[in-house]
Amino acid sequence: MFWQDAGQIPKVANAPTPKTLAEYAYDKVKVPATEIDLKPATKSTVNAPTWAWLDKGIFKEVKVRAELPDTNLWAETTAKPIALHLDPGTADAETYPASGDCTINDDGSIGTPYVKGDAGKTPPCGIRYLRATDGTPYQLKASITWQISWEGTGGAKGDLPDGTFDTTQDMNVQEIQSINR
Repeated sequence: MFWQDAGQIPKVANAPTPKTLAEYAYDKVKVPATEIDLKPATKSTVNAPTWAWLDKGIFKEVKVRAELPDTNLWAETTAKPIALHLDPGTADAETYPASGDCTINDDGSIGTPYVKGDAGKTPPCGIRYLRATDGTPYQLKASITWQISWEGTGGAKGDLPDGTFDTTQDMNVQEIQSINR
């Protein structure tokens, strides 16, 4: 224990620094829930692609600032979304791209929304299930990786560990029988 006048940073080994404040802000970062748009939304068909995408309005940077009052000591932590990874929940599926890692478009979105007429196309981000579900849906997992950096007083800056946040949703896959003549 020691006494320190208000508005001054103590001159001790464990005194707060911009990095200390950045780490505090890192713990307070709240990123939006990982909710991807799918077409079809919850029921896919064997061998037909399911398109996946994230709109740029939802998928944007999150900033948190921490300050030590009256000292001019501060840090701002920024979480920037950098990747979406799709895990179809079964080995009987293919992802687009093959790695399951969908890239960010120039406008900050991921993938391309499905529009009427795209049925014969391969989605830039999506899944093709190869086997129907048997009453138990596959657990599609979508994970967003957020790159974390910070800057603070006196031009201090650095990186903090990336964060990965995911969500799981049920995917039912149906099989359609047809006769070709």
